[in-house]
Amino acid sequence: MNNLILGTGPLGLAVMDELVARGESVTLVNRSGHLTEPLPAGVQLVAGDAANATQIGQLARTMRAVFLCVGLPYTQWVSQFPAIVRGVIEGVAQSQAVLVFGDNLYGYGDPMGEPLHESRPLQATGRKGRLRAELADWMLMAHRQGRLNAVIGRASDYYGPRVKDSALGSGFFSPALTGKTATVLGGLDIPHTYSFIRDVASSLVTLSHQPDSWGRAWHIPNAEPVTFRQLVGMTERFIDPPLSVRTVGRVGLRLVGWFNPLVREMNELIYEFEKPFLVSHQDYQTAFGSYPTPWEEGLAETVQWYRQYLGQPVFSPAV
Repeated sequence: MNNLILGTGPLGLAVMDELVARGESVTLVNRSGHLTEPLPAGVQLVAGDAANATQIGQLARTMRAVFLCVGLPYTQWVSQFPAIVRGVIEGVAQSQAVLVFGDNLYGYGDPMGEPLHESRPLQATGRKGRLRAELADWMLMAHRQGRLNAVIGRASDYYGPRVKDSALGSGFFSPALTGKTATVLGGLDIPHTYSFIRDVASSLVTLSHQPDSWGRAWHIPNAEPVTFRQLVGMTERFIDPPLSVRTVGRVGLRLVGWFNPLVREMNELIYEFEKPFLVSHQDYQTAFGSYPTPWEEGLAETVQWYRQYLGQPVFSPAV
């Protein structure tokens, strides 16, 4: 079965890994047609523009599924994401492929510490949250109109192999492995739901194979919420020396944001780390079962990837 993956960031490559493990063929698309890491046997990489509906239509013509996994810096979301999503919708509509969108939870806005369920309306007030809600609505509207089949999988903040630009990414793991002080958002004792990147990929592929799931958004299954203090304790099992952290809140982000546009964009989302951020995946669990990666396993794999990324030897934790 042929699959098209738009985007070769952490999510796109994790979806590639999952499809290859299931014995399916994959064509990757990014703007340059190049990638720094070697590709598995049988995986094709081509240069393409996701905003070009004609090009996407030609690529999607023989595909079973098209996975939209394009990642952009926050500063480019408003200027580039609308054209990309329009181009992908128009392109996939020229084929029989199902469109699978790897979405996030920004469209809901601030849940005020209450658990997020799929039935919650999209009521974000920030511009990035409003944009994500609008993009998802375009896809589901196209599905309702019969122009294509579409399904959305929504994940929380990623962590895992290849994940660097995340609250639980290089700002946490790289300092942890080099004896420096890691930066964490919000307080140390606020529970937060994170999504292991391989669980996100596995769930998106599962949704792509389930026609009964199409036409709506689902929450990706996640391990239990944890605090940063708990994360420090669990991560210390895999590192040497012990992990030192400092916290950055709303005021700190605003100060740094005066000089760093990417950090400035984080201010809209700091609510996730000021109050409990809890995500329910009950709908997915009821429909398909739920087997999220346990924290110890996910952290072990993440630390091992970061050690290789940083050129360090693999560390074996004490039993």
